[in-house]
Amino acid sequence: MFPHLADVRVERVFLAGRSVRIQASTRIAEAACPACGQLSARVHSRYERRLSDTAIAGQETVIHLRVRRFSCLNQGCASKTFAEQVPGLTARYGRRSPGLTEALRAVALALGGRAGARLAGRLATGASRMTLIRLIRAMPDPAVSASPRVLGVDEFALRKGHSYGTLLVDVEARRPVDILDERSSESFAVWLAGRPGAKFICRDRAGCYADGGARGAPDAVQVADRWHLWHNLGEAVERAVARHREHLPAAVAAQAVACVAVTAPEPAVTPAVPRTGKIADRTRDRHADVHKMLAGGRSFGEIAAALGLSRNTVRRFARAASPEELLACDGTGRRASILDEHAPYLHERWNAGCTNAALLWQEIRARGYQGSRRQVRGYLARFRGSTTVPAPTPAPPKVRAVTAWIMTQPDRLADADRASLDAILAASPELAAVTASVRDFAAIMNERRGRKPLEPWMTAALATGEPALRSFVTGLRADQDAVTAGLTLPWSSGVVEGHVNRIKMLKRQMYGRASPDLLRRRILLAD
Repeated sequence: MFPHLADVRVERVFLAGRSVRIQASTRIAEAACPACGQLSARVHSRYERRLSDTAIAGQETVIHLRVRRFSCLNQGCASKTFAEQVPGLTARYGRRSPGLTEALRAVALALGGRAGARLAGRLATGASRMTLIRLIRAMPDPAVSASPRVLGVDEFALRKGHSYGTLLVDVEARRPVDILDERSSESFAVWLAGRPGAKFICRDRAGCYADGGARGAPDAVQVADRWHLWHNLGEAVERAVARHREHLPAAVAAQAVACVAVTAPEPAVTPAVPRTGKIADRTRDRHADVHKMLAGGRSFGEIAAALGLSRNTVRRFARAASPEELLACDGTGRRASILDEHAPYLHERWNAGCTNAALLWQEIRARGYQGSRRQVRGYLARFRGSTTVPAPTPAPPKVRAVTAWIMTQPDRLADADRASLDAILAASPELAAVTASVRDFAAIMNERRGRKPLEPWMTAALATGEPALRSFVTGLRADQDAVTAGLTLPWSSGVVEGHVNRIKMLKRQMYGRASPDLLRRRILLAD
């Protein structure tokens, strides 16, 4: 029952307050000097050591161990005396048994300092937060002599927006193997060159890891992650839907047919109205300036410096065929509001006689509204002086909602959403072509048959003439080998993304209390 006490003589077990005390002594007749290895049976003196042990029945356990100090018989040894050690129970200068040390180390790796100290106290094996942190720092880094056969790589933020590290994961064993202090192709290439053995490298679409993998392990097959491919396609679809947002009001009539009786008159669909205001005028002017400079042969960096914009903003303006793509509105010439989905309820309650803005604000907060009371009061101010108000004009679906419909498998859509999407696609042949391309790509990805059909799919996507799909296909061609492998092989970066998510949790636990060396050990050494 107590294997770590097999080499000692238990003389007494008793209670002292709220702790269990075990009084024991050693059995061995002689011991080896730790300095020279010479065996000695000459006892110099005796003393008592106190060792904390794992709890018994929820009570703290302390071992009072009577040990001997031997005289070293080697005249040339620097150690004249030495204390005997019990294998599996004691260590030099140790005040805890190995079992307790391992238990506290596991708690520290899982929870960190403060939270780990709280749990250790509940387990009757109390230790301070600094003791737990010292236990982690005393653990050696795992040695990595060779790269795993299937290596996953991704970035993680050391300080978001400022500094990033690189996480390397054994995809087959589902464990992190190493961490690099920077995010660069050079450091990744050096790591791979020093640790050969990688046959497959799973990564996202980042160019630095593609370049580093090609230089450090040229024979390895790079595998682009399928989730990132689907995410990139979703971004392209969202740009396409925004470009054709004038067709979105066609879904209003479909919703009316699905929700209103046949004898009721169908509501008139309000035509899309261009957005007005200072921001709209500024956006149109900037769009014209960006496209004028692009036509003059200037680069994104030169345009950004001339207009005082960031490169990403210039790129977004360059991708938009018209400024209306950048002016998100609901088709009435105004920006969508978080109050829009609650407007029918407010109209209904107002017509029922409730005109108290504070009370209505509380009611829609219970329905999920997260805005302010002032916004509700301002919306209702236009109704003061009238006892009844007309029902609000149905708003067309938002760009992201339509994007989600397109990216969802058709048989998993709700009937109302499917009817709305069908109405939009009937009104916009361009979006219908985009939707067909998306569904073809989904079939290729789900069935993992990207080796042959990918090239015909890219050709068909370019034939649609949609700029967003053309940009997506351009990115695929720049990384076509990795994309083909990602759409064919079973490997992906899902395991890596899971560990990146775990790192975020560890950072929140350690925020403001720890340094990168402690984070590194908690990432690499945790179970």
